[in-house]
Amino acid sequence: MIKTLIVDDEPIARRVLSEELEQFPDIVVVGEAENGRDALEHIEELSPDLVFLDLEMPVMGGFDVVRNLRGGHLPVIIIVTAYNQHAIEAFDAGAVDYLLKPVQQTRLQKAVERARALQGKTRELAENAAKLGEAAAPAQAPQLRKIVGRSGEEYYLLDIDEILCFQAEGEVVWIVTQKTRYMATQSLRSIERRLTGLPFQRVHRNAIVNVNHVRKLSAMSSQRWLLTLSNSQELIVSKRQAHTVRNMLKW
Repeated sequence: MIKTLIVDDEPIARRVLSEELEQFPDIVVVGEAENGRDALEHIEELSPDLVFLDLEMPVMGGFDVVRNLRGGHLPVIIIVTAYNQHAIEAFDAGAVDYLLKPVQQTRLQKAVERARALQGKTRELAENAAKLGEAAAPAQAPQLRKIVGRSGEEYYLLDIDEILCFQAEGEVVWIVTQKTRYMATQSLRSIERRLTGLPFQRVHRNAIVNVNHVRKLSAMSSQRWLLTLSNSQELIVSKRQAHTVRNMLKW
């Protein structure tokens, strides 16, 4: 069974969609929410597999819900909106599908089929949610972007500002936070491209650091530096990247 949550500030819209979903024997509506704040609470408590998410709501909108998703269990997100442009932008960004109000049966069936196809594919769900959160974030607030990290069999959406550094060990790239580390889903080079315009600096061919978490820089020689992060982790800066350290000191 696919546990489903309906999020919409209009009671009639929630009721109509709930009735339409009754035609699908594997869909069970486990809850409803009238705003984004309630939606986040329901997602945490009910762990739904599928969320039909309205974009325009009081208290907290749909995009804000996506940006605040956390934890290892992430639902399939289907955007429901009355505005075609919003729907297309959300779909391009990473939503599994979008439905325009009033919802048509044929489009609903296609959306449910896409949701079924993603069941159990936790990595794809996490990356879709991260992309959707990025596209929804204002251009002046890049710190709201998300990075996908893996711990065991679960995938987490990590805020940029909680990441201390990215470290490569052979083919594996680790995302280091204050309390733990997660396995990245992309190469260090791919991650570096996504960090453009954010407070990150490559200090070694195997390491990229969050400048905001650098607590100490110690000169080991004229071209060698030891960098200490806020969790007391130490990294050696390569000769090739020594100039980036000097730039940090100017900040």
